[in-house]
Amino acid sequence: MSADRHSQLLEQLVRSSGWQTAGELADALGVSARSIRTYIARVKSKAGSLPVIESGPEGYRLNRDAYAAYLATGDGSGADGTPRERLHRLVRLLIDDAEGLDVFETASALFISDSTLETDLSRLRALLTDTRLTLKRTGSRVTLHGSELARRRLLSRLFRDETTHGMAQLDAIQREFESESLGSFKTDLIDALQSSGYYINDYGMDNVLLHIAIAADRAGKGTPVETEGRATGADTELRGIVRDLARTHFAEPLGESDIGYIAYLLSTRAVAPRPDADTVAPSEYFTPDEFATVRAIAERAGDEYLVDLTDVDFLTRLTVHVSNLLERAEDQTYSRNPLTKSIKTAYPMIYELAVFIASGLHDARGIDVNDDEIAYIAMHIGAHLQQQTRRDDAATCIVVCPNYYDLQAMLADRVVQALGDALTVTRVVTRTDVPWDHLDADLVLTTIEPPVPAENIVRIQPFLSPADVDRVRVALSRVRRQVRRAAIRDQLLRYLDERLFLRDVDVEGEEAMIRLLGERMLQLDVIDERYIDAAIERERMSSTAFTDTLAVPHAMEMTASRTSIAIAVNERSMPWGDGRVNVVALIAFSADGRAQFQEVFDQFVEVFSERDDVASIIRGGRTFGSFIDELVRTMDS
Repeated sequence: MSADRHSQLLEQLVRSSGWQTAGELADALGVSARSIRTYIARVKSKAGSLPVIESGPEGYRLNRDAYAAYLATGDGSGADGTPRERLHRLVRLLIDDAEGLDVFETASALFISDSTLETDLSRLRALLTDTRLTLKRTGSRVTLHGSELARRRLLSRLFRDETTHGMAQLDAIQREFESESLGSFKTDLIDALQSSGYYINDYGMDNVLLHIAIAADRAGKGTPVETEGRATGADTELRGIVRDLARTHFAEPLGESDIGYIAYLLSTRAVAPRPDADTVAPSEYFTPDEFATVRAIAERAGDEYLVDLTDVDFLTRLTVHVSNLLERAEDQTYSRNPLTKSIKTAYPMIYELAVFIASGLHDARGIDVNDDEIAYIAMHIGAHLQQQTRRDDAATCIVVCPNYYDLQAMLADRVVQALGDALTVTRVVTRTDVPWDHLDADLVLTTIEPPVPAENIVRIQPFLSPADVDRVRVALSRVRRQVRRAAIRDQLLRYLDERLFLRDVDVEGEEAMIRLLGERMLQLDVIDERYIDAAIERERMSSTAFTDTLAVPHAMEMTASRTSIAIAVNERSMPWGDGRVNVVALIAFSADGRAQFQEVFDQFVEVFSERDDVASIIRGGRTFGSFIDELVRTMDS
C-alpha cells in the first residue's frame, strides 16, 4: 500500500463496489472521520475537474472512469510540490551531480523555504537507512556518498514506491527516464529469451527493465556500475542477448559491467530455463545441495498438509526459483509481486504451504522471505496442484427429457458438449412420470415443468440454447455455494465455543491479541504455551491478515488437543500487518484434524472475504448467540 493516506483512501475505494461512509473508511484506515473528509477534499482538489470521488447520502464511492483518467495523468503527480515529490527530486539531483547541491539555491529553485528543505533532507537521511548511502554536509553544500550500485537501487526503490502496488510499469518507466525505445527493447528481449528456451516471469521483467532504463540513463552520464554481478549458468548467453539488443535500441552503449549486471538480474528475477531447452539446463542454475534442501522441505510440507509435492519437474522448477531467491536475499533486493494480496485472500491454504516452505528455507539457509517472495512460491505450488486436480469435483447432473425419437440422446450429448467442464451426466430420465423426489444429483435439467420448483432444478428447452447454458451455470454456482457453505456451517459450529468468544477487545498489537486468545484456549486445555509461541512465530513470518477484515493467526504444526477456534469480533478495526482487521480468529488444529484443515481454513477465510457480510456479522453479533445466528444467516444467504 502506498505511503500516503490519499493513496490508501483511493485503494480502499477501488476495492469497494459500492458506497462507503466516512466512518467505514476511517475505520479501514485507522483515522478519524474528519480526517477522511479532509483527504477526500484534497484528492478532489488535486484531480481538478475529474470527479474521481462521488459523494452522496450513502457516503462516498469511486468514479472508475474518472479515476482511470486521473491515473493516466500520472496519478496526479504533477508539480504540486508534495513532500514525496520533493524527496524524489532531491534524490535525482544528488545522484546526478557528484558535486551535490547547495541548500539555499535548491530551496529557491523549488520555491520552498529553507526550513522546508531542511525537513526534506532529514526525511532523506531516514530514507537512506540500510541503503549503504550517506549524506555529507559541508556548509550549505550536501553530497551523496556511496557506490553506483547503491545509488541505482535507491532510484529503483523510489520509483517502485510511487507506482501501483510497487510494480514498475513500462509506460511510467519510459516517461520517468525518457526512454522511448524501452518498449521495443522489451519486445525483442522477450522474443530472444523465448527463442533461447527460457520461461518468462513478466512480473519480474518490468522491474528488470527499470534497472535497464536506469543503466541507460546513467551510461549517458558516464557512471557505469562497479560490479558485474555473480555468474550463473546462463551468464554468457544472457550477456550476448543483452549486448546485442542494447546496441540496437540505446543511443549510449552499455559497458560490460552494466551488461553483466543486467544479465545477472535477468537470470535471478525474470527468466528460468525450460526443461526441454537445448541451451542451458535447469540443473545448471542450482547446486545438488540446494535441490536436496528444497526436496526435504517440500516433503515435510507435503506430509504436514497431505498433498503430493514429490514431482521431480515441480521440485526442479521450485529449486531454480529458490536458488535465485537465495541470491536476492543475500542482496536484500526482493522481487515485488502484484498478486500477493489476491493470492492470500483467494488461496489461503496454498499460501500457508508457501509459508511453511519459506520457514524451512529460513531454518536451513538463514534467509528472511518476505510476503511477495512467499507469494511467488505459492504460485509454483498452485500451478503444480492445479495440474494434479482431476474432475472428481465435477457436479452431478440428471437430464429429464421424455422420449421423442432420439431427442433425449441429442439433448444429453449437447449438455455434455456445452457443460462437460463442470457437469457429469449420471442419468437420463426419458419418462413423463418422473420420480422427482428420488433424483439424487446436484442439478436436474428438465424439459418439462416440475410439480414443485426447487433450487437445483433448471427448466431448459429440448434444443439447448445459449440462454439455457447460462442459466445452468448460474444455478450450478448457486448450488455449489449452498452446499459448500452448509458444510462449513456445520464444521464451524463444532469448533466455536462461547467461552472462546470475545467482543470489542482493546489490546496493543498482534502478539497481545494472539496471547489473549491463546490464554482462553490454554484454560480449556486446547493448547499449551508452545502453541501460542508457535502462532506468534508464524505471524512474524508473514501476516495472517488474509482479507481486509480478518486475521487468522495459527501455528504451522497441528499440536492442539482438539480442533478449536477462539475469536475476537471488534467494532473498531485494529492494526494487523500492513492493514487493519475487525475479526481475529486464532485457529488450533489437532494432529487428527489434518484432513479437515485445508477445507476449514479456506472456507473460513471465504466467509469473511466480503466486507458487507462482515459488517453485518459485526453489527449483529454482539453476543455469542447472536454472532452464531448472524454467521449462519450470512452463510445461508
